[in-house]
Amino acid sequence: MKKGKYMDAFLEKLVERGPAGCGCAVARDGELLYENYFGYADLESGKKITADSVYRQYSATKVVICTAAMMLYERGKFLLNDPIYEYFPEWRHTMVAHKEEDGSLQIREAKRPIEVRDCFSMAMGIGYGGPEYTHQLMEKSRANLAASVGDYTLRDDIRAMASVPVLFDPGEHWLYGFGHELVAGMIEVTSGKRVSEFLQEEIFDPLGMKSTGYHYFGDVRERLVTPYQIDGETRVPIVGAMFDDRFEENAKYEAGGAGLFSTVPDYLKFSQMLACGGMWKGEQIIGRKTIDVMRTNQLNGQQMKDFRRDPYLDGYGYGLGVRTRIEDPRATGNTSVGEFGWTGYMGTYVAIDPSERMSVVYMHNSVPNMERYVHHRVRDIAFGMIR
Repeated sequence: MKKGKYMDAFLEKLVERGPAGCGCAVARDGELLYENYFGYADLESGKKITADSVYRQYSATKVVICTAAMMLYERGKFLLNDPIYEYFPEWRHTMVAHKEEDGSLQIREAKRPIEVRDCFSMAMGIGYGGPEYTHQLMEKSRANLAASVGDYTLRDDIRAMASVPVLFDPGEHWLYGFGHELVAGMIEVTSGKRVSEFLQEEIFDPLGMKSTGYHYFGDVRERLVTPYQIDGETRVPIVGAMFDDRFEENAKYEAGGAGLFSTVPDYLKFSQMLACGGMWKGEQIIGRKTIDVMRTNQLNGQQMKDFRRDPYLDGYGYGLGVRTRIEDPRATGNTSVGEFGWTGYMGTYVAIDPSERMSVVYMHNSVPNMERYVHHRVRDIAFGMIR
């Protein structure tokens, strides 16, 4: 734990003006190398961050969802090159909103069907929002859905989005967005269970992740950290944070792209399982070779250009739902080729390195999430602990 003093120093300084509180843990081959917690879960009451503090995972949910789906893949439930209309018939005739050189919009049929792989690798053509025609139709479709059925389900959403034209032909670009909702839908269709049920039975229970889920249970509500908006030296509580309503016990929507809550120790168990070839306490949760498929870069040249527009992702490509470190002569990080993971909107982060059987989990809930400053420093300090 001696090298942990550098992580302590960094995180102790971080919470003075950054996130109100944070937690971090590092493990290698089942051995805990580092774990510590700093700052406050709630500034107003003086409640400290501890190992029991629960954080909104937002997009760190994606790593869990894609792992769960790949467990079904290795059971023969689907192939990566299957057209998604085999599982969602309403997606058989996907349309593209193609912008002509003169700026006009042409709605035409896609050159090929969306494949399951496109959904994992964010190459299916619908993002999370923006001024584009497609996203305007997304908002309209969801508003109509809410007006007609109220609190709608993931399957309702997938059905409604089938009528929305995608922004490009499947596989031509990389666009962060709706793909992982379809991956979550694949879990439901191929397992016959709700996403939450499958995750609980196949991942959370076997790994002993007792504080992770989609919906409040036990004292989770009380342990959920207060999110803060950071404005200079001021930190203002965020009331009604995005998707918090989905944590309610009777909420119906269980998303693939965001929606889980968890703790640092819980997520560390999950990340160590993946780092150690899918094994946990003698039980094979997912196959080692399946994890290798997940962490193989899926992006072609144009998709890499789309992906690399964010310098936060320098040195990485994108696999099946995870960023993955690729050969990079500039050596932007001290992890191995094939190290993989993802990041959450309010600051959650995981890095998993199967070559070293090592994983790093870091969490806070703040906006902005300070990812460019925090995460790579946490990663580099953590992997500097390797002897």
